Amino acid sequence: MRLKDKVAIVSGGANGMGEAEARLFAREGAAVVIADVIEKGESVAADICASQGRARFIRTDVTSETNWASTIAETVREFGKLDILVNNAGISGSAVGDHDLLDGWMKILNINATGVFLGTKLAAAEMMKAGKGSIVNISSIMGFVGSADGHPGYAASKGAVRLYTKAAACRYGPHGVRVNSVHPGYMPPMLNGTNGGTRSSKIEFTPLRRLGEPMDVAYGVLYLASDEASFVTGTELVIDGGYIAQ
Repeated sequence: MRLKDKVAIVSGGANGMGEAEARLFAREGAAVVIADVIEKGESVAADICASQGRARFIRTDVTSETNWASTIAETVREFGKLDILVNNAGISGSAVGDHDLLDGWMKILNINATGVFLGTKLAAAEMMKAGKGSIVNISSIMGFVGSADGHPGYAASKGAVRLYTKAAACRYGPHGVRVNSVHPGYMPPMLNGTNGGTRSSKIEFTPLRRLGEPMDVAYGVLYLASDEASFVTGTELVIDGGYIAQ
């Protein structure tokens, strides 16, 4: 098992990519804390435990430093340490409307960028006590390129995560903490609610000619979280079927 005896927090772990990551981590031997505002996280944790894994749900608002501190403290209290953080929680650019640009901008930036900053800062402080740890920040291909779809704050937030990850890798690397970013392409649940024409166009412009699946991302995150990536920090792993290679 690739994460045997590790302890991980996955923010946004109740659904989509976060849920896939949490379930995969547990199968690979980690104790997993699902940090989310969605109560479904309780049933995901229960499912993991029913399959002989170790997991618990902690309700966490990633925009709150107090919430983050409490979640990390509870994790250490229950499982004894913190080895891995996946900053997965986020909202899409279509989650807010363009009709109020500033309010939408602030909401997206607070969740997608500030949430990553707070989680990284507080998790790194805990990991530095042991002199090691891995933080994986979920960005997007929109952290590299722009798009007319959705709110422009989404690309800004994901670009912020991309470069913040590099700054954090430089800051925490001397203390043994690795920080990397993952950049998913188009896949559910991000395309849920879109029409068939939109989905078809995304497939047409993806060289592998399919949409991604949450587990495609989860396996990439697993690598970066594991000791197999012990010399990897400050890097970007793009998982997009070749979409931005064009």
